Amino acid sequence: MPQTTVAQAFADFRDKLAFFIRKRVSRIEDAEDILQECFYQFARVNEIGKPVEQTAAWLYRVARNLIINRYKKRQETQLPSVHGDDDANFLDEISDVVFGEETTPETEYLRGLVLDEIENAVNELPSEQREVFELTEYYDMPVKEIAKNTGVSVNTVLSRKHYAVLHLRKTLKELYANIVQK
Repeated sequence: MPQTTVAQAFADFRDKLAFFIRKRVSRIEDAEDILQECFYQFARVNEIGKPVEQTAAWLYRVARNLIINRYKKRQETQLPSVHGDDDANFLDEISDVVFGEETTPETEYLRGLVLDEIENAVNELPSEQREVFELTEYYDMPVKEIAKNTGVSVNTVLSRKHYAVLHLRKTLKELYANIVQK
């Protein structure tokens, strides 16, 4: 498979990539910087002899990572970092990212990423834990009612919910650390 040159990649992908980036950042100057950095990194990879096999996918992945990194730098001073096992404020901080009042293209993009990760984490749960978590959190169903409807004890329902929450905290803590810390 022939290697795509920087000039070819620029001609083929510049406009679409620029549109992709501009939809996700609020300032045109930032979008231009990110676009230039994408093609700079592509040129560097080509220089060191590591040809990119799927040019479009590679460029979009680099653009996405640069957008996230730019957002991280802006948010570093606003959000506290995650330390140790202190989960008390952690879920509130994730909620601030997802449900915050700021509505810029960057925050909307980040919200989408966070919501996708939450959905993925919930889908990773064993079916019994997922069911209990969804019923309690999404449908506000009381634990006693879930126990009655499923034919298991209240303690079993609570245990399933506990393990589901532990898994979600672990998964979201990693996500939060990736958003806030470099």
